[in-house]
Amino acid sequence: MLKVNLEKCTKCGTCSEICPFGIIINRGSGPELVLPQACIVCGHCVAICPQAALDLEKAPIINQTALEKFPVIDPPTAKDFLRSRRSIRAFKKEKVNRETLQELLDVARYAPTGANSQGISYIVHENPEQLRKITAVTVDWLEEQARQGTGFAMYKGVVSIYRKTGTDVVLHDAPHLIIATAPKAFGRSRGRDSGHFALSYIELYATSLGLGTCWSGFVEGGAQDKYQPLLDLLNIPEDRSVAGVLMLGYPKYTFKRLVDRNPLEVSWH
Repeated sequence: MLKVNLEKCTKCGTCSEICPFGIIINRGSGPELVLPQACIVCGHCVAICPQAALDLEKAPIINQTALEKFPVIDPPTAKDFLRSRRSIRAFKKEKVNRETLQELLDVARYAPTGANSQGISYIVHENPEQLRKITAVTVDWLEEQARQGTGFAMYKGVVSIYRKTGTDVVLHDAPHLIIATAPKAFGRSRGRDSGHFALSYIELYATSLGLGTCWSGFVEGGAQDKYQPLLDLLNIPEDRSVAGVLMLGYPKYTFKRLVDRNPLEVSWH
């Protein structure tokens, strides 16, 4: 699986040091992949080689993008960018075009996943009538949670607002709903972690495109509780599970200040 150009290779050992499972051994004749079946095809060895001397069969160098300089945002800009992320709950009616959505979702492919398993795919709902049905069914589920006294019972006020006013307290009239799905074989924890990593990439990149997002914990909760009326509306394939849900659209308003948070708590050992 690992091809080494011995004319370029300087036997520096960098590839063996950064291999996640330590299965690249830097022998006198050059690096060697000693346990191919344990390779997770992360491509780190190919990406880090200063001489471009390595090529991995399943992560070929031709598919990697050369960097003249590693892109780093200066600390003040990065800090303000991260602090400026807001959960958007007031959206314009304008839909996001497919090209922009495609660009946004494509960025999520680069989010980390356990053992480079990847496997996250997306379902995007953008039909207004379908979105209204998703809200209605999610409220039904919340109402059931209130009756059962589960952790979601604290949101019974949300149910009351919807029943009395019809206000969309679930999706906030967002024009798009992005559902990350993972193979059921991943298990709940691994699938949800990978899905949340991917959606975090989406919500951060979205701001650069003038978009706003908000996590939909209600829809995700109902889906992970296997509430069948909701699963039927979401069109989740039998072999996949919901790994995260994100509302998306153009923000109706612009925030003018950076919100504060609780003081940092840390212990050093």
